[in-house]
Amino acid sequence: MATLRKFSSQADPKVLEALQDVAAREGRQFQAVLGDAMREYLAQKLQQAPRRSVIEAFQESLKERDELYRALAK
Repeated sequence: MATLRKFSSQADPKVLEALQDVAAREGRQFQAVLGDAMREYLAQKLQQAPRRSVIEAFQESLKERDELYRALAK
C-alpha cells in the first residue's frame, strides 16, 4: 500500500456527512472512503474525452458536407 500524505481542505458539511455515513455503513475508515471517491473522480476526469474544439469542428464538418457524407454512406 502507498504511503499516505496528510492534507487539509474544506468541504460542504452535507457532503462530508454523506461520506461519513457511507464509511459507517460499510465499516470502513473515512479516509478510505474519501480516497475511493477521489480515485473515482480522477478516473472519470482523466478519460480521453474529445476537446470542445474538436466536437465543434466535427459538427461544422457535418453541416458543410452532409450531402457528401450521405452519398458516401450508400
